[in-house]
Amino acid sequence: MKNVKNSTLFMAFLVLAFTFFSSATFVRAENVDQTNTNDSQTNVNDNQANINANQAKINANQAKVNKDQADVNKKQEKGNKLNGEEHRSNVAAFVQNLLNVATGEQGGIGEKVRVIANAQNDSKDNVANAIDAINNRSGLKTFFIGTDYKNVGQLRSEMVKTGNQIDQLTALIDQTTNTEDQATIQTQIQTLEQGRQKINDFLKENESKFSLFGWFVKLFDK
Repeated sequence: MKNVKNSTLFMAFLVLAFTFFSSATFVRAENVDQTNTNDSQTNVNDNQANINANQAKINANQAKVNKDQADVNKKQEKGNKLNGEEHRSNVAAFVQNLLNVATGEQGGIGEKVRVIANAQNDSKDNVANAIDAINNRSGLKTFFIGTDYKNVGQLRSEMVKTGNQIDQLTALIDQTTNTEDQATIQTQIQTLEQGRQKINDFLKENESKFSLFGWFVKLFDK
């Protein structure tokens, strides 16, 4: 009986020892797994941080590219916009070229060329000032009452004069015997035509701008 009791106690001890050993082993294994999991999560977090940092650099570079492109577009738009200084410069070159022809031509032809050159020179400031006045007009003022009709009318009047001068220069080509002077006059005619077309386009653009006053007038004209 005593042997049976001792055997039972021994077996119970073995069971308890096995249970304790198994539990300890499981806990260690679980701790190892948790450590590995934490390490893996840390690596994932580090990788994500690197990805975010790289994306931030990409976004910063793209923002710089967009800004540079916007600056280029603004410069191009400014360069394409008609302005008074550009007109003065173009007319000054035109006048000098015609005066050179006038000096070389004898008789009435040279004098007629000189008159046209002087007329353009006299009007260049009026045209340039009108262009700048229209460009500098307040957008709010344009919205309510329309474009600068006074300066638009001034430009229209000057363009009629320019058209007449083009006709006069065209007639003078056949009266000029010097082929070099003929070529110069033809080139200046083209310059005048291009300048007139650019100003006419400028006028159309500004006359077509919406205004409350213009809309109101059209409403009652129907």
